[in-house]
Parts: sequence; structure tokens; C-alpha cells
Amino acid sequence: MSKKIVIVGSGNAALSAGIASLEKGAEVTIYEKANKILAGGNTKYTAGAMRFSYENGDQLIGLLDNPNDERIKNTNFGSYTQENFKNDLLNFNDGRPLSWEQEILVSKSLETIQWLSSHNVKFEPIYSRQSFLKEGKHIFWGGLTLASENEGVGLFNQELTAFLSLGGKIFYESPVTDLVFKNNKVRGVYLGVEKIEADAIILASGGFEANEELRKTFIGDDWIKAKVRGTPHNTGDGLKMALEIGAVKHGLYDGCHATPMDLFMKDFGGLDLEPKERKNYRKICYFLGIMVNAKGKRFLDEGKNFRNYTYAQYGRKVLEQPGHFAWQIFDSKVFDLLYEEYRFNDAHFVEGKSIDELISKMDDIDKNEAKKTIAEYNKAVDLKTVFDPTVLDGKSTRNLLIKKSNWAQRIDEGPFRAFPVTGGITFTYGGLKINENGSVLDTNNKPISGLYACGELVGGVFFNGYPGGSGLTSGAVFGRMAGYGANQ
Repeated sequence: MSKKIVIVGSGNAALSAGIASLEKGAEVTIYEKANKILAGGNTKYTAGAMRFSYENGDQLIGLLDNPNDERIKNTNFGSYTQENFKNDLLNFNDGRPLSWEQEILVSKSLETIQWLSSHNVKFEPIYSRQSFLKEGKHIFWGGLTLASENEGVGLFNQELTAFLSLGGKIFYESPVTDLVFKNNKVRGVYLGVEKIEADAIILASGGFEANEELRKTFIGDDWIKAKVRGTPHNTGDGLKMALEIGAVKHGLYDGCHATPMDLFMKDFGGLDLEPKERKNYRKICYFLGIMVNAKGKRFLDEGKNFRNYTYAQYGRKVLEQPGHFAWQIFDSKVFDLLYEEYRFNDAHFVEGKSIDELISKMDDIDKNEAKKTIAEYNKAVDLKTVFDPTVLDGKSTRNLLIKKSNWAQRIDEGPFRAFPVTGGITFTYGGLKINENGSVLDTNNKPISGLYACGELVGGVFFNGYPGGSGLTSGAVFGRMAGYGANQ
């Protein structure tokens, strides 16, 4: 007799869990809090990129929607080994060794993407954001190479198609309000007063980033001011339900993914926009210029590493500045290198033919200090090293309190542009503890019978940031694990 599985949530992790459960012959139903348009959790708000280990470009060809793309023969995908992935994660661990969850993420990353591909979830090279054209070749940098066509929306649609084709069911506007918990076993869920019985429940309902009170409680008062980049529905419901029946907290509750965003973006990424357009509120090309705060001072190393490795941290840095904002400043030398989000029709910026004119238009900033900062920065730039955005070029500044380690070019060719940014929270890092089957553990480190978790609800995966594209991969890895585990 097939098992009856209920999944709470409908994002990438939930759908991965659903596909895995259906593979095992289960009867699977997803209950989604949002309506059909806003279903998919944070997945729809992403760029659809997935980080995974691979030895060479040949391993990517079978994952592609269009393996005959003419550009591929002139592309160097490089390699991204498990060791590379581990080292990248360690860079964000603040001295911690790799967690068990991180080891699983790395070791299962390639096979999970291949598994999705076997269900006709296909990808395309991220030429526009992860490669530069150099001597006629597309050179990929940073280990992040593939994303779903049509980004996060496309990933959701492909996974939902796979889920439905296997016989899965999904109900929208159906918020799960509680767990059926008796005799130390979870045996169903409540939808208001309606009781739905099941053999196993998989929580895939996201973190607590859209819950203002929980942000304040766990992350700090500054986070009341954070823009919520993703879905309004990730309010910690699944987390609270699990904790109420004895699940143990796990991971870094004061940690989160936070990205520099347009200061004037609406909460939840702009719900009046098409989902694929919401990403345009991001502002992550700071590495091509400098950022200054309200005091007119630089406050971080914009060129510390490729933006894949800094953007999830730098949103926090911006939010911690006076007034919870900063200005990103560029000159015309890099305009063509700025991502499309800087040319989006709703992008906010000021422009000046001279530095003085630019600064005169920048609100809420110490204009004298800003002028001084730019002058000191320009004077400190190494002019001997050649600028090369395809590598950590070592083109740095000298004798500044805060160094720019790479891609330091003088800001000296007009016109000049400045973009106002704040911190936008994407997802939280604190969650639940699970075992190798995806079972949720209690405060005695024992599995809570019938309860599983995946996605943002899994704690211990990320600490002080993460390499870009790891979040979606984590959702798929732990979603698949929970889907298989719930059928054992």
C-alpha cells in the first residue's frame, strides 16, 4: 500500500521532495499558503542559478536545454571540484569546520542536478552574469555556470511540471495551521479546522525572513528596516509548528542571506512586477566601483572576491550603516559591464558630468567627505596592474584604511552614476536539525516520527554567508533526501 505524504510549501525544495516521494510510489499532496500566482516560495524570486561540483565541461552538456548552442564550442566552463566547493563554504564559516549538512550539500550536489535533469528539468549557461568574453572565448569564473531558463520562475515551472506528471497534487490558498501530533508521532496537518491525515509530513515552508517580529528577535533591531526580497509568505510557520512539538533549534539564527538592493524597492520584490523582473532590484556590481555610507566613507572591500562570494554578506553590511543605506558609485568606464538591473526601467540613480555634480545630487550624505573619499581612493589605485574582471586581478589600492583588493580603477571618466542601496533579506539560516533521512530531530537528538524538513528550514547549512547558487542546490539536495526518507 502506497504511503500518503503531505508537503507544506511549493518551492524548489518542496517540489524536489515531491518528485522523490512520487518516484517511490507515494501518494503526494502539496498544500501551499499562497495563491497560484505567488506559489513557489522564494524560488520564483531567484535567478535560478544552481552551484554544484563538476570535473569538466563535458559533465554539463547533458544538463542543458540546448546542448547545440553555437557558443558552447567557444566556451571554457573550467571545473569546480568538491574541494573547490568545500573551500568556498569554509570561507563563510568564521573558522568553523564544515558542518555535516555542508558535507551532504557538496557530496550530493552533482548527482542531485543530474537527477533533476532526468526529470526534464534543464538548464542553460549563465553567459550574461558568470562569464566574460576574452580573446574570443566565453570564460566562466567562480564555479557557477548553469541556471534554469527563465530563471527562478522557469525552475519552478519545470519542477512543477515534473511533479504533476508523476501524479502529484497541489492545492493553493491552503495554509497549514498546525500539525496532528499524538503519542510522539506526527500523523497529519490541520488546514484551519480541517484535519488531513498522512503517513509523513515534509515541512518545506521556508524560513522566517518575512516575519518582522522574528527578524527582530533573532537577527536584531536593524532588521526591522530590511527590505524583504522574496515571498511575503515565509513567516516561519513550519518552524514554529515544529518547535512547538519539541524540535530542536539548529544553525545560526542571527544569520541570513542579505543582498544590496535598490533603496526604493518595494517589499517582497515588487509584487506588481512579473516574477522574472523582481531580480532587477538587486544591485550587486559594487565590485566595479565603490560604496560610501551617509558619512561619505567607504566601509568595506568592494573587491574582496568575486561578487558570488560577497553579495550575500554585503547586504548586511549596508543595512548596518547609518540610515541603513549606501551609495554605489561608478564611472563610464564600467557602464557596459554593469548588470541589466542597473538599466532596469525602475532603477534609481543620479548622474553627473563631474564628480562635484554627481555628489550634489546624492541625498542624505556628507558631501565634503564623499568628495574627499573619492579623491583619496583615486590616488590610491594601482595603475600598473591591468584590470581584468575575469580573474581576481590583484588591481588594488594602497595605503587606505579599507583596501579594495581587486578591480580597483580610478573613478575619473564622466559621466558618473550613483545608485542608492539598502539591505534586502532573502532567507534566514537558522532552522531545524535533521538526520540522514531528512527526519526532524527533537531536543534529545531523536527523530520526531513522521516529520521531515528541507529547504530553508534546515539549519546548519550556511553561517556567515554563502557562495551564490548554493541555496537552490541545498533546497534540491535536502528536498530529495526528505522525499526519499519519508517513504522508508
